Amino acid sequence: MTSGRVLRHARTRMIAAAATVCALSATPLAPRAVAADTPPYTETYRPQFHYTPQKNWMNDPNGLVYYQGEYHLFYQYNPNGNSWGDMSWGHAVSKDLVHWKELPLALSHDDKEMVFSGSAVVDKDNTTGFGTKKNPPMVAVYTSLDKSTGTQAQALAYSTDRGRTWTKYQGNPVIDIGSKDFRDPKVQWYAPTRSWLMTVSLSAEHKVRFYSSKNLKDWDLLSEFGPAGATGGVWECPDLFPLAVDGDPKKIKWVLVVNINPGGITGGSGAQYFVGDFDGVKFTADDKGSYTPPAGTVVQDFEGTGFDPWTTTGSAFGEAPAAGALDGQGAVTGYDGKGLANSFHGGDSATGTLTSQPFTVASRYLNFKVGGGNHPHQDGTVLERGATPEGTVLADFEGGTYGDWTETGDAFGTAPATGTLPGQQEVTGWLGDGLVNTFLNGDATTGTLTSPEFTLDRDYVDFLIGGGNHPAGSDHPTAMELLVDGQVVRSTTGSDAEALNWASWDVRDLAGKKARIRIVDDNTGGWGHLNVDHVVLSDTRAEPVSRETSVNLLVDGKVVRSATGSDSEMLDWASFDLRPYAGRQARIQIVDNNTGGWGHIMADRFTTAAAPAKSVVQRADWADYGKDYYAAVSWENVPGDERYMIGWMNDWEYGGSVPTSPWRGAQSVPRRMALRTVDGRVRLTSEPVTGLASLREGGAATATGVTVTSTSQPLIGPKAQGTALDIEATFSLRDAERFGLQVRTGAGGEQTVIGYDTTTQELYVDRTRSGATDFSSAFPGVQRAPLKAVDGRVRLRILVDRSSVEVFGGSGEAVITDQIFPHPDSQGVRVFAENGSVKLDRARVWHLGSYRD
Repeated sequence: MTSGRVLRHARTRMIAAAATVCALSATPLAPRAVAADTPPYTETYRPQFHYTPQKNWMNDPNGLVYYQGEYHLFYQYNPNGNSWGDMSWGHAVSKDLVHWKELPLALSHDDKEMVFSGSAVVDKDNTTGFGTKKNPPMVAVYTSLDKSTGTQAQALAYSTDRGRTWTKYQGNPVIDIGSKDFRDPKVQWYAPTRSWLMTVSLSAEHKVRFYSSKNLKDWDLLSEFGPAGATGGVWECPDLFPLAVDGDPKKIKWVLVVNINPGGITGGSGAQYFVGDFDGVKFTADDKGSYTPPAGTVVQDFEGTGFDPWTTTGSAFGEAPAAGALDGQGAVTGYDGKGLANSFHGGDSATGTLTSQPFTVASRYLNFKVGGGNHPHQDGTVLERGATPEGTVLADFEGGTYGDWTETGDAFGTAPATGTLPGQQEVTGWLGDGLVNTFLNGDATTGTLTSPEFTLDRDYVDFLIGGGNHPAGSDHPTAMELLVDGQVVRSTTGSDAEALNWASWDVRDLAGKKARIRIVDDNTGGWGHLNVDHVVLSDTRAEPVSRETSVNLLVDGKVVRSATGSDSEMLDWASFDLRPYAGRQARIQIVDNNTGGWGHIMADRFTTAAAPAKSVVQRADWADYGKDYYAAVSWENVPGDERYMIGWMNDWEYGGSVPTSPWRGAQSVPRRMALRTVDGRVRLTSEPVTGLASLREGGAATATGVTVTSTSQPLIGPKAQGTALDIEATFSLRDAERFGLQVRTGAGGEQTVIGYDTTTQELYVDRTRSGATDFSSAFPGVQRAPLKAVDGRVRLRILVDRSSVEVFGGSGEAVITDQIFPHPDSQGVRVFAENGSVKLDRARVWHLGSYRD
């Protein structure tokens, strides 16, 4: 994690939340709460076989190396809290990559530097002189962030006692190019030249650099790779390693892993890879050829002199298609022909819509090109603000005082603000003359503002909110909270934007209870403030205004498909699956309802076709297709030249908001990596390390020869239920459109669906009803990975833990890793089929114990 990454994360959260509601709790928070006296490692969501530190924040795995019978796992760690900060290297060791022991802090931040991501090697020939040939040093190569300048440079530390204590090299840094985006060195011994090889990221340039050294201290630049593949976010945590193709030692290819955030396959963080050759100086990726989208019928190419018969509202799209970039806009690329729809008329401050005539859906897919801002459509939003909800006004912050609300700290001042404060971006969207604005003297001030007690005698609490997105429960929140009996039962944050928008709490389940509202600003960092106005008890739920920049498909007036840009002026292919709407009336609507940064949308070449077009991101190769596998890197110096990899099981879109305490962050299970030829193409595959079987408790519960038709049923029975499971299942295709397993099922319809879609030949995980999902609008959703059946069969390996699922499909070419936060009583496992039959040839389910036992 770097300072550049912090800024990118903040911006990602800002653009991802179309509505201001980011952390709305719609259900009681009791299952998420952790009592102060809860014994360590027994907390509700604590993983049983995934590594977590006892307490505090953890992200990227670092320094992965094997030495003297131990696998070392260092990791980005905050020794002082449960959110990102004070980056240091935590440390754990294992003898089998399954059972882990947490050790004391390895490399600590200090007054001058934070210790960012990197790697570790065993300097067996003592090229550094840090040890002896009899006792060679373990050397960490890490990115040092200079706290005074923000510069990122590569530095060394060494240990001569098996990594237990460390000394930072007095000659640091060893590579300094004066950049603030130069990080995450992965170092290995390159035998052909008897030298050290460093792979390191120029993150903002979407490049990887290679350096060579004889002593780890003096480095020579060899070459660069990139930009290539997916480039929608910063490139981080690169890794380079050789693997035999299909196990043939005479056919070696090199794999370059480049982690990207945002802009991964699910929109947020992801682990991209390239297969190619490395000659000791340069990495060359295999040529995958040019891309040709599926042929079809063009229904709108914006090549005419006007939009007719499409209609416009507002001013954002102008009177006619644009001929490329508009005044003040960067270079626009990727569109076809001479014209495109471009809502940058008047800059980002303009808004409007562009809508097609109604048409009858008669094709399978609608393909089109899209670019511009990344502000997705959010259900429940409206294009224009409606009437102010009527009801009992608890506070409108008019009249120049806070009335009988009580303050602490200095963030709120002595009276409500009258608008934008000095040094603040323009604040909009409040009502009347006054509002709460905690930007008083900048983000450095903190405090609380608490209402008198009132009775919840209406269905909703409606309010306007803007400002920072730092959820309640994080170390330093900027949040509006509803308290009942002194406990936080609802909370909402801003979306890292100064515009206030409506938000609502459904309080029907709390009817008649006494409550208070508390506005909390406990954050002194970026977006460390909150804007609030017009708090009202009402029987009407307020509708937040859309902040989207999107292309939408409307059926019966409702948005059923949506796509957005990626904060880029380059247009790329997107596709809507029209099959569910065959024969129905639909419209295409292009919406720009955003006036902030990247507040515009571009579109071109709407084409109906029999197959979907694929974007650059979809055409890239991914080590994992889930939301929660990032900063993936591999171990060095492993016996037998095996290649094991691990990733941070989280996503920067919501990583600081997941509802875990007193720790936040987990690592995936270590995976054995291989290159296999799949469907005629060399693919990177992964499978859980074999040692994981040592955690299996007792024999397997087994089911064989089960046919399921358009229903769901318990897989085996109580023996197959649990919160930590290892499942192997093989299905034979029949005529079901979708089939698979539902895990962590329980009351209220809780379930995580692990399925196979025969119509698209995709493995998928649906966590929309997986438990707690309301802490971020980016969390609920369905993740998909391409997977072809082999001989009419689909094989799955599923690892279920208390707060995650990892799904390995086929030969490990399709992997989906997702966090889940179900109620602890949701322990069921069911098999299902939709719209037809499937045969479950065989399923085996083992219960897994803890790696700490």
